[in-house]
Amino acid sequence: MKRAGLVLMMLLFCGVALGQWSGYYGKGDGELDGGLGMAWIDNQPYFSLSFMPDISIGKIGIGLNVNLLVNTETGKVRSEDWDSGYDYARLIRYLRYAHKGDPFYARLGALDATRLGHGFIVNYYNNQINYDERKIGLALDVDRGLFGFETIASNLGRMEVIGGRAYVRPLYRSEMPILKNLGFGASYVTDADPDAWKKSKDGISLYGVDVELPLIKSESFNTMLYADHAAVLDPPTETDMMTELLKLAGMQTVGDWDNEGVGSGQAIGIRADFNALLNLVNLSAQFERRMLNKGYIPGYFGPFYEVLRYTSVGELLEFYEELGGNTAEIKDNAVLYNAIKGVPVRQKMLLPLMNQDRKGWFGGLTLDVLKFIRVLGTYQLIDGQANSGLLHFGAGLSQDIPLISFEATYDKIGMDKLKDVLKLDRRSVARVGLGYKIKPYLLLYVDYIWNFVWDEDKGAYKPQERIQPRLALRYPLALQ
Repeated sequence: MKRAGLVLMMLLFCGVALGQWSGYYGKGDGELDGGLGMAWIDNQPYFSLSFMPDISIGKIGIGLNVNLLVNTETGKVRSEDWDSGYDYARLIRYLRYAHKGDPFYARLGALDATRLGHGFIVNYYNNQINYDERKIGLALDVDRGLFGFETIASNLGRMEVIGGRAYVRPLYRSEMPILKNLGFGASYVTDADPDAWKKSKDGISLYGVDVELPLIKSESFNTMLYADHAAVLDPPTETDMMTELLKLAGMQTVGDWDNEGVGSGQAIGIRADFNALLNLVNLSAQFERRMLNKGYIPGYFGPFYEVLRYTSVGELLEFYEELGGNTAEIKDNAVLYNAIKGVPVRQKMLLPLMNQDRKGWFGGLTLDVLKFIRVLGTYQLIDGQANSGLLHFGAGLSQDIPLISFEATYDKIGMDKLKDVLKLDRRSVARVGLGYKIKPYLLLYVDYIWNFVWDEDKGAYKPQERIQPRLALRYPLALQ
């Protein structure tokens, strides 16, 4: 069941992935949020009781996520929400100190839209995409002017995606007006255990170097040029890939394949930030040209990574084909393809499908108007490649706006035409909240969530739809 009307409403506000699902707030804001209602998960109804406050005390932020679902037929609490000790730890959605971009920033728990540097390796990564197996992650950044670092750990429960970027501004203490902000960075990110088998050597690691030069830096206007180079450490070759696929199919390893595994790419870009009318209108734009060699995917750790890191061969073949990969050698072999298309495999092993050099574009736009409406959208595509579009956007209205409450996020891969946005499928993740204010702090509210759960029978992720209408209480909460 698709809720095209809600998606259409969301498109009117094309925007940014929200750091907190229970609301879209500015710095220092918080909110008490709770309610009673119903929830439909794959057409199964549940009674719901929610308590999701966001508390701000100075620079400290705390978000809770207590969501109790009771089956309307059996009267039992939904077991998938409470089948491990880790589920109880997730009652704390996040703990935060300061905000991204501050001299010291830390966040524990949900990582909804995490980036490192300019996003060439880690770009809007989301550790919450599987709602029933949301993870407790960590982000820690320090900026001392002369040097600094950004870090990410996707799951404190076990070693998964972990890495960081360190940078230095060697002329920071000089009197040079432009060159003092010249910065050089180096990144390293690894997924040590994509398939959860500790004895298997299945990890993937990427490294990168970058340079950035802010040309103008003032209270009203900032602009910066930057360049990135990134590569896969020890990329798999075509022989590695075909050997593993044939092994999965129970067939002999035969054939003459190309052993080259390049796995690198470059990007050059510009970013500009504009503040006008006493910061009542804020606009940021980013534009980037990408040169991608064989075996490399920009933003490898992206919003869909938790689904793609270990899923069925068939799903991954479609994903790589959309990015310009050559899947004919596997798909044209009907015996091989039919034998392995439903078998889980790690995303890394199919990188050799990217056996051509490609070029592409990346663009992003962020807009904040009167602190009432905040939107951001990014889009990336490969030159001349159908279905290569990757869209990321969301939006939010300030709680000060009367009558209506609204927030949304949306990610879509495999896009070719604008109408593809209206179709929710295996290439989509969406979260929409729409409410009518009966009173300033009392709302009739509907949450719509389209994300993924693991299908044990197929050995792959499948989409899951949640619809949660409720009577909600929302009250501003900011403690100093």
